[in-house]
Amino acid sequence: MEKNKIVVIIPAFNEENSVGKVVNDIPKKLVSNIIVVNNNSNDLTKINALAAGAIVLDEPTQGYGNACLKGMAFVAEMKIKPDIIVFIDADYSDYPEEIEQLIKPIVEDNYDIVIGSRALGQRESGSMTPQQIFGNWLATSLMKLFYKVSYTDLGPFRAIRYQKLLDLKMIDKTYGWTVEMQLKAAMQKLKVTEVPVTYRVRIGHSKVSGTVKGTVMAGYKIITTIFKYL
Repeated sequence: MEKNKIVVIIPAFNEENSVGKVVNDIPKKLVSNIIVVNNNSNDLTKINALAAGAIVLDEPTQGYGNACLKGMAFVAEMKIKPDIIVFIDADYSDYPEEIEQLIKPIVEDNYDIVIGSRALGQRESGSMTPQQIFGNWLATSLMKLFYKVSYTDLGPFRAIRYQKLLDLKMIDKTYGWTVEMQLKAAMQKLKVTEVPVTYRVRIGHSKVSGTVKGTVMAGYKIITTIFKYL
């Protein structure tokens, strides 16, 4: 696995208490660059990410997709391009040390995308809200119905071949990022699999599932994205 150049992109909005833990737990023997995209935080997210040794980019326009696109733009300017991009959240709910099992199907079995599935893995009690669980079930059910593809989760912890990521021509700037990637992968008939990942209660308060507004907006965007590509 060490011969593959792997870059990790971490979108981060007000995650001062967790972002350093995420960066520190990433297996450095596997990863060449760790990029934290500071998405208009007003706390110590940037300082703590830098202290942990990450490359930190500023993206003042809030939005999960905006942060991911900022990271991709930086990678596009790198002299030596990576083979694999890993996306992981900054809230320490996923286990960064599981990157090795996440990339294994790409490295050993020629998969294009691997989704870290919380549904298939072990979830700590309270780590996902009922609305998150229902939303994932609804979204994956709709994708199976309309796109004939079987997913169990829209988990943000995922790995993808860099060239395949470019081929997807990602455009979503907010909550629809993960579902857009999975839908376009299905439409382009990429080789996709899921691996079980462990999931724990996040550090801090969720800006999406932790509020009624965030939950409604995320749900609306995910559903509309699914129908957008029909």
